[in-house]
Amino acid sequence: MLSLLVFYGSYRSDRMGIRLARYLVRQFTERGHDVELIDAKEVNLPMLDRMYKEYDEDEAPAAMETLAQKIRAADGFVFVTGEYNWGMQPGLKNLTDHYLEEWFGRPAAIASYSAGRIAGARASMAWHVTLNEMGMPVVPTTITVGQIGKALDEDDQPQGEGGGALEKSFPQFADDLAWWAEAAKAQREKTPLPY
Repeated sequence: MLSLLVFYGSYRSDRMGIRLARYLVRQFTERGHDVELIDAKEVNLPMLDRMYKEYDEDEAPAAMETLAQKIRAADGFVFVTGEYNWGMQPGLKNLTDHYLEEWFGRPAAIASYSAGRIAGARASMAWHVTLNEMGMPVVPTTITVGQIGKALDEDDQPQGEGGGALEKSFPQFADDLAWWAEAAKAQREKTPLPY
């Protein structure tokens, strides 16, 4: 069993991507993993002024401290990202930037979505670079879901052609993340990180 955090970052009132985030939590849980959804809107960290590491011990805001503990305890991460004007969602990016060393040596997987057919692919590419820079190896398998409102219904159930494609792609996505998470966990126990 792995400990996984699924991060989601839209602050919009009519959020469709939350369906994908909840679907992934359910699917990973059914595989026997310990999974938690981290919703940037609910965590509600302020715009980045100081990173977690820049606070004196026991001085960081409670929500920031709690999330730091969860990140350090996790074996891997899933970033569920929409695409805003060919880029990243600011809420998810802001949450992620509050931390650095806490991410090190744990793999990340990216699931992107959009209302259109591009399926958040440009945001996914931007996240690849960012997460690698933050010390997370990004697994090669991704999930992309176009026309998110048609691919998952209000109960987070796959439907139509897009939902079928999601169901078909999830097993490889999950296997890839699990392989990297298990390898990274074994390596962290064996050898300290080189940075």
